[in-house]
Amino acid sequence: MKPINQDEINNVAWQACDTFRGSIDPAQYKDYILVILFVKYLSDVWRDKCEEYEKEYKGDKERVKRRLARERFILPDGCDFYTLHAKRAADNIGELINTSLEQIEDANKAKLEGVFRNIDFNSEANLGQTKERNKRLKALLEKFAVPELDLRPSRVGKQDIIGNTYQYLIGHFASDAGKKGGEFYTPGEVSELLAKLLAPKKGNRICDPTCGSGSLLIQVGDEVGDNDFSLYGQEMNGSTWALCRMNMLVHKKDAARIEWGDTIGSPKLIEKDALMKFDVVVANMPFSLADWGADTAEADKFHRFHRGLPPKSKGDYAFISHMIETAVEGSGKVGAIAPHGVLFRGGGEGRIRRALIEENALECVIGLPEKLFFGTGIPATIMIFNKGKKTKDVLFIDASREFVEGTNQNKLGLEHIARIVATYKAFKTVDKYAYRATPEEIAENDFNLNIPRYVDTFEPEKPVNLKVVQKEIDGLENQLSGVRKQMSGYLKELGI
Repeated sequence: MKPINQDEINNVAWQACDTFRGSIDPAQYKDYILVILFVKYLSDVWRDKCEEYEKEYKGDKERVKRRLARERFILPDGCDFYTLHAKRAADNIGELINTSLEQIEDANKAKLEGVFRNIDFNSEANLGQTKERNKRLKALLEKFAVPELDLRPSRVGKQDIIGNTYQYLIGHFASDAGKKGGEFYTPGEVSELLAKLLAPKKGNRICDPTCGSGSLLIQVGDEVGDNDFSLYGQEMNGSTWALCRMNMLVHKKDAARIEWGDTIGSPKLIEKDALMKFDVVVANMPFSLADWGADTAEADKFHRFHRGLPPKSKGDYAFISHMIETAVEGSGKVGAIAPHGVLFRGGGEGRIRRALIEENALECVIGLPEKLFFGTGIPATIMIFNKGKKTKDVLFIDASREFVEGTNQNKLGLEHIARIVATYKAFKTVDKYAYRATPEEIAENDFNLNIPRYVDTFEPEKPVNLKVVQKEIDGLENQLSGVRKQMSGYLKELGI
């Protein structure tokens, strides 16, 4: 069966947006559209399984029912997309959708409890009075009933249909939610790069303390190449937390523990009254977050900020400190995507940076190209910390000039990812691309980690042959003289 194309899904999602135009804020479109997309996915997977078991058990309904009860999720009778679509003209269709979502939650409490609590398909405030609301919901269900939106596993494969559609939708809304969308979604090629750099192994516990839609966490898990690993995450935004839970189910990461709350102010991944420890910690943190919780950080009961307090207006090192403290002692690895300011800003950040270098926690600094992330054109950096470092040196990689140029966003090509990963593994200086710095060199630079201080990318200009240039100038002047003479003749003929 032909795999579904993300463009086909995006087209349906965009058409679905038409049902809400003029009724709700564009930032809310995605919540309704992604929930219906999720229900459609569950329904297609369930229908596929029903057909498989009916064929296997030759129509024995009781055996089919028992087998379906052992599936990784349960879709109660009458709660599937196709039943809702058949009832799309009902006067209470919003109520019927809400009831179906409640029943799906109840049947899958361990995996989906609370996921739909922030979405109301019967909201008069959001979707209008009954007549208008029914009209919109009927149109929405019809948009998703098109044949090309067949989401059976044989068509979807490992595609991140929820995450990709989310990114597509936020990319079309000029709202604050759209501008900040990059906080909740990490581009696939950046996730792939980070996964390959950290190289998680079988049995690892992997965590993303600012997990957003879960795309990065899923990619790092898939890099293990085996199902023997566990995923953990925390997300502050309620609707994005719900999206992440849905995404985990879509990607068969059902056992992932995804918590809802403020990672800095109220970390939820706790074990025996202490922070849980992980083999691999990754994050695409909210860049330079203001009001991150500095007022209460000094009294932090988990002592995450013993190297110093980050400034009140920039929370980058609050997240980095949290990540390092949750990495397993002696072997844990941390991969943090951050703005370049973390490499050179002074004050409290400078003190934290110095402490991290002096305790030999920092292993590698990678400069990425600009315009990789939606909503911001600024280039980002990847900082890799390793609690099992074999050297005191730090590797700097300047990958800022290698990318596939796009209209609105640039991308890392496979060859760019491969070069970064190979350079990191080799851990050697590469002319114009990477530099292995000693602790003494970094100290001489006053612990400033700005990449150009270490990687010299200067390209000398080719020497100019003055004789050739003079000859070219003489030739141009002769041509100009001829043109002037010709123009003078024309003007005489015209009597000017």
